[in-house]
Order: sequence, then C-alpha cells, then structure tokens
Amino acid sequence: MSLHICVYCSSSASIHDTYVSVAEQAGELLARQKHTLVYGGGSRGLMGAVARAVHRHGGYVFGVIPEALKSREGVAYEYADELIVTQTMAERKGIMFTRANAFLVLPGGFGTLEEFIEVLTLKQLGYHRKPIALVNTNGFYDPLLELFEHFYRERFASEQYRSQYYVAAGPDEALDYIEGWAAA
Repeated sequence: MSLHICVYCSSSASIHDTYVSVAEQAGELLARQKHTLVYGGGSRGLMGAVARAVHRHGGYVFGVIPEALKSREGVAYEYADELIVTQTMAERKGIMFTRANAFLVLPGGFGTLEEFIEVLTLKQLGYHRKPIALVNTNGFYDPLLELFEHFYRERFASEQYRSQYYVAAGPDEALDYIEGWAAA
C-alpha cells in the first residue's frame, strides 16, 4: 500500500551528521516502500537530506513552500516532483495535512515541534485518525516526552493520549508502525 507520508524535520544545515544520516535513511525507506514524501519543500538540513534520498532511490517528492521562503536563494528544493508555492505558512501546513495519510516526525527545532504538536492536538480533538510516529534519534525527544509525562501526572492531559503517537528508535520502526496502522 502506497501512502503519502508527511515528514516534519529540521531545515538547519548546522546539525550533527547523525541526524542527517537518519533523514537519509528515512528518505530511502520511503522510496523503497513506494511512499510519497510530503514535506515543507526545503533543500537545506534534514528537509533537503530526506528529499534527496527519496529521489536517489526512485521515490516521489511533493513539497509545499511559502513564497517568502521560496524567494530566498537556495531554500526551495527545485527538483521536487511537485512543488506548491503558498502565500502563508498556514496554507502550507493545511495542504501538507490534507495530502498526508500519516506523519513522521524527525528531529527538529521550533517549527518541527509546532507542526508535531498541531497534528497531535488535531488528532486528540478528533479532526483526524492518521498515525503519528516520532523518531527519537539518540534520545533527541526524551525531554519533550518527559514534559508529556508531566502533563499526564498533573492531569493537564489524559493518559489515553499517550496512544495518539508512537515513539520509534529509528525510521524503520516508525514506518513499520505507520504501515501497520494503515493496513489495519
């Protein structure tokens, strides 16, 4: 079964090579499994690494980028099979959300965190039932997961929401989860 998998991840080019390798692994797996990459249309950081890896392995890249970012030299991944240019970030996120069957979250900064929290919140509120997998490379998301546990302990979030996302050690485990969810 071919899926459209939205990948949220860093656009920073100054991060450790370990994270780049994980993004490349995710891109290769997406392509080999015949899944379409849906992502923010960038050429830098993990965003660029995952897109290039998808293409290296014969996969399809669907990018969405706001005009304000596309107009900056070298930011957009011009080799995307489809690259939609939007006026706003909200429009970008809406298209990515609508196009996706699932969400794969690699390490990232504030933007990645915001996108992850938004799709998680929308799932909790019943706006979708799509799988969300968080790739916890080298324990990158451990502090966030501890904050979630704090939410559960203090009853700011119900413990039932723990089942709304899956924490994977690597992209292979995350894709197994997503594909199993889709098959069910």
